[in-house]
Amino acid sequence: MVATPIGNLADISLRALHVLQLVDTVACEDTRHSQALLRAFGIDHPAGAWLAVHQHNESAGSEAVVARLKLGQRVAFVSDAGTPAISDPGARLVARVQAEGLRVVPLPGASSVTALLSVSGQWEDTQPGFVFLGFLSSRAQERQAQVTCLSQEPRAQVLLEAPHRIEALAQALQPLGSRRITVGRELTKQFEEIATVSADTLPSWLQASAHRTRGEFALVVHPQAPATPDAAADDRVLRLLLTELPVKTAVRLAADITGQARNALYEQALRLREQPDTPAAD
Repeated sequence: MVATPIGNLADISLRALHVLQLVDTVACEDTRHSQALLRAFGIDHPAGAWLAVHQHNESAGSEAVVARLKLGQRVAFVSDAGTPAISDPGARLVARVQAEGLRVVPLPGASSVTALLSVSGQWEDTQPGFVFLGFLSSRAQERQAQVTCLSQEPRAQVLLEAPHRIEALAQALQPLGSRRITVGRELTKQFEEIATVSADTLPSWLQASAHRTRGEFALVVHPQAPATPDAAADDRVLRLLLTELPVKTAVRLAADITGQARNALYEQALRLREQPDTPAAD
């Protein structure tokens, strides 16, 4: 599984070039596209060395790859751009090859997902990790349901989108309000553009320039901002619990209710117990 550039040809790895030159068969989404890519690096294979394996024939194409592997051939699979099987064909192929007890080797490289995450700054936020969602549904109702689920996920989420659907996606994401979104357009290419805006201003950001609706998109929906602690409300909860419960029980319940750390609540409880207006539980 060979990763190829998502735009800038200089992002090809030396290992990928070595493997693509040595293999007996290159399986790919579009043979014309991949032939042009390899020729740009001085690699040229005969017609019989090419095998089309795309979303419309992946099952049959996988059988053809397995047959060649069983003949002892070395087969490389590439998608049109980036890392195969990440919102691109390849996952069924991998599963079929592995089911035959044959080895699948990853050759890492360019990926719009990790490229955009690396410049999004989302790691400074409070929720670690991220969720990869890829392309949302093209149907408005299903897409809106997906956005509703997305809004309840506290971690960062990575989306992909095509130019003809980016404005519809921006409208669907608008209810996320002030939640930040980093947009990557035409990553690694000549007209690359990266910006971080709030979800409610994403449609207007796109409309500010005709160029902003062109090209392939990756988006990082940043983690939800942590709720601002309400010290007065937390104090009131703790006071009420202390009137009826022992300190340890009151602190445990207050932590569950408010989400605050038990140690801090315990210290606060001891201070409250010393105050004359806080009745002690029996």
